[in-house]
Amino acid sequence: MNTKHLAQFNIIKLKDELDSPIIKEFRDFLAPVNLLAEESEGFVWRLKDESGENATDIETPYEDKLIFVNMSVWENYDFLRDYTYKTVHSYFLKNRKKWSNEIEGHKAVMWYIEKGHIPTLTEAKEKLDLLNKNGSSVEAFNMVNIYNQNGELYKK
Repeated sequence: MNTKHLAQFNIIKLKDELDSPIIKEFRDFLAPVNLLAEESEGFVWRLKDESGENATDIETPYEDKLIFVNMSVWENYDFLRDYTYKTVHSYFLKNRKKWSNEIEGHKAVMWYIEKGHIPTLTEAKEKLDLLNKNGSSVEAFNMVNIYNQNGELYKK
């Protein structure tokens, strides 16, 4: 029986302010892509600001105001993978260089949480920092070295 859910956190450093014409396509599709996540099988929760639509107005643990965060919780990796790579979301992954600048280190991290737990931004940043410091482990892993909730490497 699954006693845990999968949390994911990722960051992006935009090339310019959110209201810039350079960022228009990214900005215009935030709400529809977020809604698609919420309607996807296995979706549990996602980080939202006070508008209830996006997480663009949330104070992040990063000093750079062009770094935006995204965090969600899924029933398991398979559901997250399907949403990430088998929906329109994949277009934004493939084209992220249009809107974003490179960031040193990992930009995304996953880890398991107890069902019902809502991860905080502090917790998420700590997980990303842990991944960047130690590499992939059951405590904090990337999309290449994926662990199951029992701490074993995921078999693709």
